[in-house]
Amino acid sequence: MSSGPPSAETLTDRVRAAILGGDFVPNQRLVEADVCEQFGAPRAAVRETFKELAGEGLVEILRNKGARVRAISKAEAVEITEVRMVLEGLSAAKAAERVTPEQAERLREIVAGMRAAVERNDLDRYSELNAALHAEVRRIAGHRTSAAIIERLGAQVVRHKFRLARQPGRAAVSLPQHELIVAAIVARDPEAAQTAMQQHLRSVAKALESTPD
Repeated sequence: MSSGPPSAETLTDRVRAAILGGDFVPNQRLVEADVCEQFGAPRAAVRETFKELAGEGLVEILRNKGARVRAISKAEAVEITEVRMVLEGLSAAKAAERVTPEQAERLREIVAGMRAAVERNDLDRYSELNAALHAEVRRIAGHRTSAAIIERLGAQVVRHKFRLARQPGRAAVSLPQHELIVAAIVARDPEAAQTAMQQHLRSVAKALESTPD
């Protein structure tokens, strides 16, 4: 028995993943008919998906021109990172207040994996664990409002983060910053955790500013 066409929510997830994965590139037009065919979805669901992704800052809807993937400038990526610095600092402080021994061990395991990835020069694995560490901090913090905003902002700058992660020596700079974040959370020191997270993201913002457009 057919389950019917995908819901608008499911379609939104799939199109979002296609944008973040690079299947759709910045400034690329999103033609309704093509998206309908690619994802096997009705036009109404595709239109609703475009509206939702426009609300997330991933798509632009242009009058009389349809939709396209929104291009995020370097300057905007820096601003987004500065906002994340404040919110993720809050998240790290909350995590330090709430962390359990089991969660602390999980953080130690992730950062140990990051260290091993740097030693092997495995940048893909390092980036994967980097994202996992930040997600784990948000999960431990249990602060849903900041987590939702952080995830939305992070999605908008995913391409900039990907480019930055491949800068020679960037992982070696970033690793000790993450080690400080984890050490402060595990020590249940909210102020130190907040400071370490903010210093890390300040470093990211400065590194983004120095990348070519």
